[in-house]
Amino acid sequence: MRRRPQDDPIVMAFSNPEAVARYAEGPTRLVPGFLDLQRMAGLLLAERCGDDARVLVLGAGGGLELKRFAQMRPGWTFDGVDPSAEMLKLAVQTLGPLHTRARLREGYIEDAPEGPFDAAACLLTFHFMPKDDRARALAEIHRRLKPGAPLVVAHHSLPQGDRDRARWLSRFAAFATASGMPQSQAESAGQAIGGRLPILSPEEDEALLAQVGFVDIDLFYAAFTFRGWVARKADAT
Repeated sequence: MRRRPQDDPIVMAFSNPEAVARYAEGPTRLVPGFLDLQRMAGLLLAERCGDDARVLVLGAGGGLELKRFAQMRPGWTFDGVDPSAEMLKLAVQTLGPLHTRARLREGYIEDAPEGPFDAAACLLTFHFMPKDDRARALAEIHRRLKPGAPLVVAHHSLPQGDRDRARWLSRFAAFATASGMPQSQAESAGQAIGGRLPILSPEEDEALLAQVGFVDIDLFYAAFTFRGWVARKADAT
């Protein structure tokens, strides 16, 4: 049974007004090279998209990648989906005048338009989803894409051995501390990520992309606990 937004603890966390107000500060402090990650994602999508592409963005709340993509490609339009109404309100604020090029919808990937889309992106979202939910979401994205269309994803992805996980989460906390977060808070954040999020290994992440039909799966981003891949739907036969 599909989880409803009001039953989703992640949605509830991102519905807190204080958390939403601080959201934009988080990625730039906690995700190494966050602004360059967005730029790279836009460039990778553009490799296979025309100037008038229609792009699906899963986890569009906050609007950070929507704004960056819209600035990079003035002719692109976007369909953004996110289960948090408050985060979608923030996306509208973040986009400002650019919001007229984005259709935002509260819900999950099953609630997205059928497309077909020229490209899709999902940044810093899949690490919140258990493996089975992630596989279903990837399959739904794949189904909505045109043949040959690219997908860019990036999220926490860690080796699953206890020692390896602990080492990389410690490095995540060190980066957060170096970015200005109090050390105790950074260490607590690292422990919470390791203990609460259903993080997969890089090998499992790549296998899921292949399992639902994506091809040409390439790692383009690796930064401490984060990984990013670009892939595409196979061409029509």
